[in-house]
Amino acid sequence: MEILFYIFITLASVAAMEFVAWFTHKYVMHGLLWNWHEDHHKPHHEKEGFFEKNDRFFLVFAVPSALCYMLGAWTVHFWLLFVGIGISIYGLIYFLIHDVYIHRRFKWFKQLDSSYSKGILRAHGAHHAKQTKEDCESFGLLWVSSKFFKKRSTWKEQEAK
Repeated sequence: MEILFYIFITLASVAAMEFVAWFTHKYVMHGLLWNWHEDHHKPHHEKEGFFEKNDRFFLVFAVPSALCYMLGAWTVHFWLLFVGIGISIYGLIYFLIHDVYIHRRFKWFKQLDSSYSKGILRAHGAHHAKQTKEDCESFGLLWVSSKFFKKRSTWKEQEAK
């Protein structure tokens, strides 16, 4: 029974990280720390080198995960280890979808052909349509508006109405 509790904590942490990532993206990356995130909104031909200042956010999210690993392993709060594991799993998912699949920073797999993957691409494309910190939409990664699962022409027509 205890294993089910730890599985639940891990999965709940993964799910909660989507909200944390959305909140951080909308209010921190497009707010106080825009200077770290700004280069991520520039086209590839304007960038210098492989790394972006935006990559610092991987470290920002790694710190709470590492702390949870340590506190969970070294204190009586063993359940925190599974929070750390959940944060790490979300980080891996984020890396694979955002950096590998969407931005193609690593050429590990080709275009996916599901309606879900296309919806995520459309939502992220709509987000990157703006190169400024204001007036962006779609700050999440895994949970995006249902309009992005329709053809682009359909949701653009609905916005015009």
